[in-house]
Amino acid sequence: MGRKLEVWLYNVHVGSLRQTDGRLAFSYSQEWLDSADAYPLSQSLPLQGKTFNDRESRPFFAGLLPEGDKRKKIARALQASEENDFALLDGIGGECAGAVSLLEPGQLPPPADRSHQVRWLNDSELSALLEELPRRPMLAGEEGLRLSLAGAQDKLPVFVQKDKVGLPLSNTPSSHILKPEVGLLQGTVFNEGFCMHLAAGLKIDAAKAAIKQVDGKMYLLVQRYDRRLSGDGRLQRLHQEDFCQALAIAPEYKYQNEGGPDLAGCFKLLRAATRPSAPHVLRFFDYVVFNTLIGNQDAHAKNFSLLYPRGGPVLAPTYDVLSTAVYPELTNKMAMQIGGKYRFRDIYLRHWNRFAESTGLSPAQAKKRVLEIAKKLPVHAHELKEDFQMRGLDHPVLGEIIQIIQDRCEQTIRRITGRPG
Repeated sequence: MGRKLEVWLYNVHVGSLRQTDGRLAFSYSQEWLDSADAYPLSQSLPLQGKTFNDRESRPFFAGLLPEGDKRKKIARALQASEENDFALLDGIGGECAGAVSLLEPGQLPPPADRSHQVRWLNDSELSALLEELPRRPMLAGEEGLRLSLAGAQDKLPVFVQKDKVGLPLSNTPSSHILKPEVGLLQGTVFNEGFCMHLAAGLKIDAAKAAIKQVDGKMYLLVQRYDRRLSGDGRLQRLHQEDFCQALAIAPEYKYQNEGGPDLAGCFKLLRAATRPSAPHVLRFFDYVVFNTLIGNQDAHAKNFSLLYPRGGPVLAPTYDVLSTAVYPELTNKMAMQIGGKYRFRDIYLRHWNRFAESTGLSPAQAKKRVLEIAKKLPVHAHELKEDFQMRGLDHPVLGEIIQIIQDRCEQTIRRITGRPG
């Protein structure tokens, strides 16, 4: 016998997700198809009356869920199979990335004019939560909470008001993403906080992040770019999807060497989805160069997204940005190739040219922009480290990041121009 979840976009019912014999199927509601305001959930799920089968629908819906070890732990907490996307969405799919909520038949999202329901946390409760997250991702199974975010890193949607942190209840939209330190990797909160601020300092559109502490435990608060304040000051969802969802790639294939998207495919998506596309293409080019030069080797297609404001799709701010190259236990292989090369040490001018051509940019235009970023980045990194020190946010990992940036920028300038950096 099949099971069903109703799919809501904002507070509007747009379709149904069914599971039959372990396979997913999604169909839009006729009311949504007939609406003058209708638009697709995903670039990969165009508006149509035909039902999307498991192969067609799974990339978007599985893409709403955590991955890897986090997914396994959530499945155990929910007493579900880790392969069962539907059961996991049923358990935690109330507050997802973007504006999608999955509810059981007969359930309704809270009215737009209803007050947000939040369980506020005191310092000891927040400290306990930071310890609990690695053991029970998304606090799966806790009564009143149905929270989901994609990715393999520990994180949790939270509601932040001034200096208070709370858990959003009953499908209340969250305002921030809370990230604790990552396992055995030292200083990840400082690493990501520094890199996000560094991007913003270079005028690269990045999600806003703040380093916080409670009971000696560090954590990062990242303001959600897929949320906005309404005219009456209420928090509202804004729809989004990552590039894997938009390209119909299941999350387990997010890396290029596993059959996931390459950079040429990502640029092609931007050109097809956005209007006008040129500003978004140039912004995305900056994202790629920045990630390459800071040593973010985990910049796969799920770490880039399309955002859906009223005017149509746009490239979302960059997020999940940190220098993975400072951790020798992590791979030195990039998630997507630059000009046919996975490793930074192998990238020369001809590879930057090949990359530019694959994205539809001229090699001369690309070369100029790469050099601009490579010359500015070390200066901004040193200035930002001094600012972090003045604010009591210093950590040894920052010096290691700056050394990587210095080395990579100098090498890039030398290889592109033939002159020392």
